[in-house]
Amino acid sequence: MSASTITPDLIAQHQLTGEEYAKIVATLGREPTLTELGIFSVMWSEHCSYKSSRLHLKKLPTRSPRVLQGPGENAGIIDIGGGYAIAFKIESHNHPSFIEPFQGAATGVGGILRDIFTMGARPIAVLNALRFGPLDDPEHGRRNRRILEGVVSGIAHYGNCFGVPTIGGECVFEQAYNGNPLVNVFALGVFRQDEVFYARAAGVGNPVIYVGAKTGRDGIHGASMASAEFSEESKQKRPNVQVGDPFMEKLLLEACLEAMKTGAIVGIQDMGAAGLTCSTCEMGSRGGTGIEIDLQHVPQRETGMSPYEIMLSESQERMLLVAEKGREQEVFAVFRKWGLDAATIGQVTGDGLLRVKDHGRVVAEIPNRLLADEAPLYDRPYAQPFRRAPLEAPHIPASPDLTRDLLTVLASGDVCSKRWIWRQYDYMVRTNTLAGPGGDAAIVRIKETGASVAMALDGNGRFCYLDPRQGARLIVAECCRNLSVVGAEPVAATNNLNFGNPERPEIMAQLVAAIEGMGEACAFFETPITGGNVSLYNETLGEGIFPSPVVGIVGLLPTGPPVTVDFKQPERAVILLGGYGDCDAVRFGGTQYVKAVLRGLWGLPPELDMAREKRVHAAARELARAGLADSAHDLSDGGLAVALAEACFGPSQTGAAIDLDADLRPEFLLFHEGPSRVLISTADPERALAVARAHQVEASVIGRTQPGRLTIRLRGETLVDAETARLYVAWDRALERALRPAHETS
Repeated sequence: MSASTITPDLIAQHQLTGEEYAKIVATLGREPTLTELGIFSVMWSEHCSYKSSRLHLKKLPTRSPRVLQGPGENAGIIDIGGGYAIAFKIESHNHPSFIEPFQGAATGVGGILRDIFTMGARPIAVLNALRFGPLDDPEHGRRNRRILEGVVSGIAHYGNCFGVPTIGGECVFEQAYNGNPLVNVFALGVFRQDEVFYARAAGVGNPVIYVGAKTGRDGIHGASMASAEFSEESKQKRPNVQVGDPFMEKLLLEACLEAMKTGAIVGIQDMGAAGLTCSTCEMGSRGGTGIEIDLQHVPQRETGMSPYEIMLSESQERMLLVAEKGREQEVFAVFRKWGLDAATIGQVTGDGLLRVKDHGRVVAEIPNRLLADEAPLYDRPYAQPFRRAPLEAPHIPASPDLTRDLLTVLASGDVCSKRWIWRQYDYMVRTNTLAGPGGDAAIVRIKETGASVAMALDGNGRFCYLDPRQGARLIVAECCRNLSVVGAEPVAATNNLNFGNPERPEIMAQLVAAIEGMGEACAFFETPITGGNVSLYNETLGEGIFPSPVVGIVGLLPTGPPVTVDFKQPERAVILLGGYGDCDAVRFGGTQYVKAVLRGLWGLPPELDMAREKRVHAAARELARAGLADSAHDLSDGGLAVALAEACFGPSQTGAAIDLDADLRPEFLLFHEGPSRVLISTADPERALAVARAHQVEASVIGRTQPGRLTIRLRGETLVDAETARLYVAWDRALERALRPAHETS
C-alpha cells in the first residue's frame, strides 16, 4: 500500500489540524494514503464526529420506560403500545441548501427518510423547521427569496414524489440567516417492535452488500463542507451538493422492507454523510468487527472514478447491508424485483479494520473504532455568552393605534400564514393525517393501535440570542404545550442544534448553555432526547447565525377528532388558562411586537416556572380529551392578541368580544410572550374552569365568541376593534406579497 506525499496544504484542504494529522500518523504508524486522508477528513469532521459537542451532549436525558433506542443509532425508537413502536429523528441540511437550495433541501428529506427506514420503520410523516434572511432585505432580499422558493420546492418535490405527507413545521425570517439559511427536517416512521433493525455488522465471513443507486461524483466532501464556515468561494461548491431521486428512494424503501422480512439481513445502514466511508466503518465499529471491501464491485455511474472519489461520494439512495452467508440470492432477488442494483462488495472480518481494496490492491486500512469512536474530542473553551443586544430596555412609547399594530404583527414574516409554503406539500397522502399544517401540532393516526401520534417542532433564535439557557428551556416548554393543547401527552424528543463557529468561545458558550437548558427542561417534562443532529460553523464571512436549537417532540393520544385552533361558532365562552402573565420592559424586548413594530431586540426572554407550565399542560390535555375545548391554542409568538386573531381565522371566521382586567400596560398585555398560557373556547365554561382549578391553574372567562369581529377591551377601553376578514387578509397574504415585490412584478 503506497502513500502519497501529504503536504500541509493538503491537510488544510481536508480541514484537519496539524495535531489531528499527527494523531493519524501516530496511530497508523505511517503516513496515510490520499484515500485514507479523505476518509479521516470526513469521519473526523464536525458533521460526523461531533468533536466539539459530544462532551456536552452527555448532559441530555436519554432514557425513560418508553425509550427502546436512544442516541447512537440512525433514529430513536419509543414504545407506543400494542406491540408497536415509532422511530423518529431530525437532521439538518443547512450548508447544501445555501449553495443549491432545491437539491440541498430535497436530499435533506431523502437522508432523514433513509434514517427511518434503515431501522425497519415505514415513514409516515415529515415536518420541517426553516430559517431564512428577510425577504425584504435591501441587499439580500432577492437571494433570500430565491433560496426560500428553492428550498420549499425541494422539500415538496422529494416528499410528494416519495409519498410521505409533510404535515407541519415552522418558518422564521431574521437578518442573522441572510448568509446561512437553516433547513432542518424531521421524519417519523412506525413498525412492530419485533421488526427493528440496527446498523451493526456481525458474523465473520458474512457478505457486505451494496444496494440502490449507482455511485457518482456528486456530494464528495459534503460532510466536511458542512463543517466549515461559508466564504466567498462557497458558491463554487455545487459539486459537494448531492442530487436526489425520490422515485428511486421509494423503490429502495419497498425493497429494503421486503428484504428485511426474508430474515436474511443481519444489519443495515444508509449511506448518508460520508457515504460508503461512514456506512462501512460505523457498522463495523458498532458490531465490534472489521469490514473489507473491494471497490471494483461498487456499481458506478461514471467512468474512471478513483478510490478516493468512490469512498467519499455522497450519491443518494444507497444502502449497505450485511446478510447471512449463503442467503445472498434471497436479497438479490428482492432488489432485482424492484429494479435496483445489488452487489456483494466485501465481507465482515474479525480484525476490527476497515480495509478498502481497489482491484485487489489495498488503498486504505484503518481501525474502525479510530474512525467512528475515537475521533478527536475537544473541550473547547467557553466564556459567558457574548451579548450584542443591550440588556436595558429603551423607552417604549404608548401605541397610538393597537389595531394597526396587530395588523403589522400578523403580516410580519414570522407570524403570517405559511399557507404558500405548505400548500405545495401533499400532507394527506397515506390518509392518516388527522391534523396537518397550520395548527399547534400535527397528528397522524396509527391504524394498528387505535392511537395517534402528535408532533411539534419549535425554536426561538431571538430568545436564545438573549439567553441561550432560558431560550432552550422555553422552546421545550412551548413544544410540550403545543402537544398538550391537542390532547397529546409529550413522551420523547429529538433536537437539532444549529450554531456558529465553536472555536469562538462566545459561540461555544451559547452551545453549552443551550444544551444545559434543554437538558433541564427535557428532564422536567419527561421528554428524553432519543437522538438528533448538531450543525456547527453556520457562519458566513465571520457573521454567525442566532443560536438556533430546534426541538421536535412527539406525544401520544387516543385517536379521535382533533382539537383545532379556530373558534367554531358564536356564543362560546373564551377562557384564558394560565392567567395574563407578567412582563416588564426588559422581558418584552424579544417579542414579535418589538421586532415588527419597534424594530428592536433587547433584554431577556420571559420567565419560566416549569412546575406551573406542567400544570397548564395537564389541564389543557384534560380539557381536550374530555371534549370540553371547542378550540385550543397556545400563546407564543405575538402573545394574546395574535392568539385571539389566529383563533378567528377558521372557515366560519368567528370572532370574539374580549374584556380584560389586568394591571399590565396595553402593549405588554396584548403582545408579551410569557409562557404557560392557553386560549380555549368552550360551551361549558363551568366544567372547564373546574378542570383548571383541579390542576391548580389560574383561569378566567375573558369573553365570548361573536360573528365576524374581534374586539378587545381593557376595563371598558377599546384596544383593538377589527373585522376578522380584515385581520385575515393581512395575515394570509403577507408571505405571497413578500415573495412578489411590486418592483419585480410591475
